[in-house]
Amino acid sequence: MPTRPNRLRSLFPICPRSVDRYFVRAVRLFLACCFLVYCFSGQPALAGCPEFSDLIKNGAYGVADSRGRVLAGCSVDRPFIPASIIKIATALVALEVLGPEYHFTTELYLDAENNLYIRGHGDPLLISEEVLHVLRELHDQGVRMLNNIYIDDSLFALEHQPPGRELSSNPYDAPIGATVVNFNCVSFRKTHRHGVRSGEKQTPTLPLMRQLGRSRRSGYHLINICPGGCREKERMARLTGELFRSLQKKAGIRGRGRIGRKQVPKTAELVLVHANSRPLTEVLSTMLTYSSNFIANLVFLTIGAHQYGYPATWTKGRRAMHNGLVSQLGPRTAALVVMEEGAGLSRHSRVTARVMLKLLKAFRPHADLLRSRYNVLVKSGTMKGIFNYAGYLPSGNPFVILLNQRRNTRRSVLARLKRKKYPQGSGPLLSTYRSSR
Repeated sequence: MPTRPNRLRSLFPICPRSVDRYFVRAVRLFLACCFLVYCFSGQPALAGCPEFSDLIKNGAYGVADSRGRVLAGCSVDRPFIPASIIKIATALVALEVLGPEYHFTTELYLDAENNLYIRGHGDPLLISEEVLHVLRELHDQGVRMLNNIYIDDSLFALEHQPPGRELSSNPYDAPIGATVVNFNCVSFRKTHRHGVRSGEKQTPTLPLMRQLGRSRRSGYHLINICPGGCREKERMARLTGELFRSLQKKAGIRGRGRIGRKQVPKTAELVLVHANSRPLTEVLSTMLTYSSNFIANLVFLTIGAHQYGYPATWTKGRRAMHNGLVSQLGPRTAALVVMEEGAGLSRHSRVTARVMLKLLKAFRPHADLLRSRYNVLVKSGTMKGIFNYAGYLPSGNPFVILLNQRRNTRRSVLARLKRKKYPQGSGPLLSTYRSSR
């Protein structure tokens, strides 16, 4: 069989040796081009962002007018990992599906032996003060004795804990469930003399705090209830039961007994449906201000359950979120948003700068839910190698900065954007909205 050079000689009978040289050079040139494409394919911003080439190595930015049209930007159609700025999408769809005055609820049942059953619907703000309010409502209903306390978490049937969640002790890695309290975290102080004591006036010292505090150094600690991993459902039920038990005396209710997980029996009587005192707008404000992954994913799951029925699942949440974005942005734009969960924990989530600008246009009526920083209303998104901003410039123009790179230069990029004047802004926002948050 003839070799490749021999085949070339048959095509070019004149100067066959020169053909060999040209062939080798062509192959070398082709390989060199492939190498350059491989090396620089991850950094298109160098060519697309000449004004920001010193700050943006792998990322995008965009600024839009009041109609959502892009006025300036680079790599605006390239998808990046959004991190926590995707919480803006979660908040937007929640307001549409649930409504701004939606209140999370918790059902409480009693059986003939005065055993209490607590069945939650994923209330993310069932904190100590709210639990005491629940117990006082029970007292007002004539409840004077609580024996065993059982947690019914059957309204969530999660395929897994949030994608991207790690097993650290950090509060943002707290597990989630249907019936949860205090963000599934414990706050305590540990001293050499007094051991472990609650770090909050409104929360008594719980047995779980003492257990988790044994291996901790002296000082203040705020950790989630499953550092290093645990049986999440059992641990969540234990925290909820211990908090109710420790506060029932303050509400004038006696009793003692076991704490565990158990579904409400048919013979138990519904004695109270507690609606959290905080409406959805306050829940979302807390979520966006403190970038709470815990709240975001409970809201995400509730959206799905509200649309497609309980028990809540990740599949229902994703389906409801997509349909909500279709309603807000249209099918083509919604198809470009990849969300595995509602907080931005997953590194498989994707969004483009252009899509984020359209989200911000739709979110503008609720811009006061965002935090004010550096004289802009902004939501940040931060993970290892991810440094993003999305919000509204002082002129009212929506902006987004997506940096998926080692160096965090987002504040410098933002400072440059603020110095420019963009046409067709929608006017200052901070003069109208709360700027002290």
